[in-house]
Amino acid sequence: MKAGVQEQAFDSAALHRSLRVADCGAVVEFTGYVRAGAGGAAVTTLELEHYPGMTERSLQLILEDAAARWPLLAATVVHRVGRLAPGEPIVWVGVGAAHRGEAFAACDFIMDFLKTRAPFWKKEHGPAGSSWVEARTSDDERAARWQPPKGSCE
Repeated sequence: MKAGVQEQAFDSAALHRSLRVADCGAVVEFTGYVRAGAGGAAVTTLELEHYPGMTERSLQLILEDAAARWPLLAATVVHRVGRLAPGEPIVWVGVGAAHRGEAFAACDFIMDFLKTRAPFWKKEHGPAGSSWVEARTSDDERAARWQPPKGSCE
């Protein structure tokens, strides 16, 4: 399980190869990109900040949580920080498992918790000015589906 934070662009093909795909029955990958607009406002630059050390540890804990839920053979997260333009890749998640269901579920889980647990701060810059991106209720709702039902023994 590997997690990293970096300013430079990443190589998706190299990250794919690093998953040791020959050992896996299924590999699921997700690449997230900077959108040109959110909520109708044009975005010319997205600025991402993080807390070094704490962010990497949070990413590692998310991977460890996924590995405790599914029998993963490999998992990697790379998240960028700094100033990014629309269309640039911002995050890459790759998961390898024996079966596709486990790989899809783990990748989805990792992305949900990256959005809600990882300490990143985003600021959008555009023609109308700059503003910090607020946490979205929809992200919390998606992450909540991974919690055990209330009153369960887990």
